[in-house]
Amino acid sequence: MKNKIYIGTDSGATTTKIAAVRGDGEPLGQDVVQCPTESAAGRDGVIIGWIRAMDDYLAGHNLDWDDVGGVGLSIPGPYLSYGIMDRSANFPVEFAGWNVHEEFARALATRAGRALSLVVGNDGNFGGVAEAKLARAGRKASVLMLMPGSGLGCAYVDADGRPLDGDTLAGLESGHLPAPLHLLGWTKKPLPCGCGRDWGCVEAYTTISGLRHLLEDQLPSFPDHELAKSDSPIKEKVLSLRDRAQHGDALAVSIFDFQARVMGLHVASLTMTLDAGIVVIGGGLMDPHATTADFRQRYLRVVRESAHPYLWPAQKERLEIVPARLGDLSQAIGAALVAQAAAA
Repeated sequence: MKNKIYIGTDSGATTTKIAAVRGDGEPLGQDVVQCPTESAAGRDGVIIGWIRAMDDYLAGHNLDWDDVGGVGLSIPGPYLSYGIMDRSANFPVEFAGWNVHEEFARALATRAGRALSLVVGNDGNFGGVAEAKLARAGRKASVLMLMPGSGLGCAYVDADGRPLDGDTLAGLESGHLPAPLHLLGWTKKPLPCGCGRDWGCVEAYTTISGLRHLLEDQLPSFPDHELAKSDSPIKEKVLSLRDRAQHGDALAVSIFDFQARVMGLHVASLTMTLDAGIVVIGGGLMDPHATTADFRQRYLRVVRESAHPYLWPAQKERLEIVPARLGDLSQAIGAALVAQAAAA
């Protein structure tokens, strides 16, 4: 199968991305085909869109379906069981119960003229597979990935490149573990989380979803700040914070420092559990096109300093905390890598 390619399909509710790797696991290129997911068109419409995007990708590389050795599909959870979707905040309610593995495999076989191996996985886990391959750089090491964005994507990838999926592809949904509020000096009611848990999910304290509450918590300490006096919508205020922090705004810096402290304690907790040798931090905060080097370095420094006191001595010596490198490509490339490994 060395001459085959393996296609990764990364599908969210609005956008699908297509990438591929060769039989040796190396990316076919750094380009990616993007298209609307068309979830409003229903299940059949989504699959038609995936196949069309794969057609475009193959044509762009002067390849055809005979060159394809397998396919990986990266989609958000939760799942009822392998390849069967549960109710997701990212897709229409009627997608719950959809056996996406069976139906997509059937469509792939029809298009390719033969059965194709298909693996389905959690988007965060597949993104972790791709980032872990880069971070290990040929070494034997397990990798923990945390990607704060609108929510907190999490993955654990073992030293052989296999993600921790769990029985329902919900392995390592660690963003919904409780944050150690007593160590953070948080004496108010725990922040709400979209998952419905009321114990103060880490996600609520480390991502965009909780920024509104963190801003409201911090503003009383900055009564003369522009945002304290502004009548702008709260969403506009929140979305301005990252740029403000990069220009040294004390209020914004304090909020991202707090988020980094929470992330550092979370890294320590997960390292005590999983004993990973490398931690990859991704998401928009690590995007070199959207943040400055100083901003990224400060965030990572606070994460490291917050984690360090709670690690075992050997972990303090060897644990690496590094930024992600693949950005939007990670989940599609990770899906392709898992497909390649499954066919090996």
